[in-house]
Amino acid sequence: MARFTMAITAELEDIDELGHVNNAVWVRWIQAVAIAHWDSVASETDKAAYVWVVTRHQIDYRGNVSAGETVTGETWVPDPPRGARFDRHMRFTGADGRVKVEAVSTWALLDRATGRLLRVRPELAAPFLER
Repeated sequence: MARFTMAITAELEDIDELGHVNNAVWVRWIQAVAIAHWDSVASETDKAAYVWVVTRHQIDYRGNVSAGETVTGETWVPDPPRGARFDRHMRFTGADGRVKVEAVSTWALLDRATGRLLRVRPELAAPFLER
């Protein structure tokens, strides 16, 4: 499984004073899709041993989404990890087929017990990589 998709519907509390999804909500959705991807492929042992944290977000806002609208979040990892880190790409597309947000986030792997950075082993990265 290289790519992962998840539908999200904008709720009233996600909307800012301009009438569309707030920028902070997009960041929350990026994390929610990434975590759902991890949860869909990781073993229970890996989920208990590791945690992923974001070290960087680069986000391009291309369109607006209003309350009640649904977007499909799609995520993928095009390149192998570099040590403890890898870049995760994300795209949110509206029901109209238009891209609303694109992002690249850098994620780092931590040992859950110690909080220390860990090198991402090839077998841990394999389910996320584009083939």
